[in-house]
Amino acid sequence: MKPQPDLKLLSTFMAVVNRGSMAEAAAALGYVPSAVSQHIAALERDMGIELVIRRPGSRLILTAAGRSLAQATETLFDATARFQDAANGISNREIAELCVGAYPSAMSHLLAGILSALKPRGHGPRIRLIIVETDKGLPKVKSGDLDLLIAYRYLPEDPPAASGEWTITSLGHEPLVLVAGTRPGRRPLELAECLEMEWTSGHAHSPDRRLLHRWAGELGISPDVTLETEDLHSMLAMIRAGLAVGLMPATLISAESDRSGVERVVLPPGVTPLHREVLAVSRPGTRPPVINELVTLLIEALESVRLRGVE
Repeated sequence: MKPQPDLKLLSTFMAVVNRGSMAEAAAALGYVPSAVSQHIAALERDMGIELVIRRPGSRLILTAAGRSLAQATETLFDATARFQDAANGISNREIAELCVGAYPSAMSHLLAGILSALKPRGHGPRIRLIIVETDKGLPKVKSGDLDLLIAYRYLPEDPPAASGEWTITSLGHEPLVLVAGTRPGRRPLELAECLEMEWTSGHAHSPDRRLLHRWAGELGISPDVTLETEDLHSMLAMIRAGLAVGLMPATLISAESDRSGVERVVLPPGVTPLHREVLAVSRPGTRPPVINELVTLLIEALESVRLRGVE
């Protein structure tokens, strides 16, 4: 075995581990699949042991050695990212670029306005944006691929959990509003009437679906979810068309262009309002000033959404 595995090969290996296939790893890295296969074969030669079980037509399976190497590589990459943070702080050089990840509706309805306001200043680091869901973004924070992740948490037990792997700042709570398609000239729907209608939500184990089931259980109701999608804009289109009712994040329907075509469902008195927590996640240590500024502006923007609500 070589005394020090090639970091490029390890990077390719972790892409395969995280995506479960050579083809998906190749697409993410910008390689052809044969190059990824060659990297894995070279790493196995260097290590002197099989790391990946290849079965045509199915997702790759890690051997025991592969699982151990993946865990060790995560530790290595995390330490490398921490070292880079420390080196940047020691050298005190101006940061040229920050990579910020956010889930889609945060990108379009929170970050867009904030970054538009910051851009005319003409100084500070360039901000590179990546649309990424929370579960996919958290490993990127650990590896150093993201400097800041705007994440959400529907239920208290959902990730990210407090740990030494990252710094978590709560930006606030975004209301979730039960809405239906508008019915001109008719009174707003009440919750009881919605139980006879079809509902739209995420897939069975998605965070919003689990929250919906918990909320429904507390109310003693059983919504009939027949339209499943992870895309909030598709949910909104279904609701506007009168095909379903559903819980929507307030940021998505607070803008005038998105608010038309939907109306709030009237909930019984005493029903606890629902929300999801919005979080800023970064690596441990001192944050660059621009990240602290972004966090402050996001807190203000989210509070504005909460106070404005949905008319």
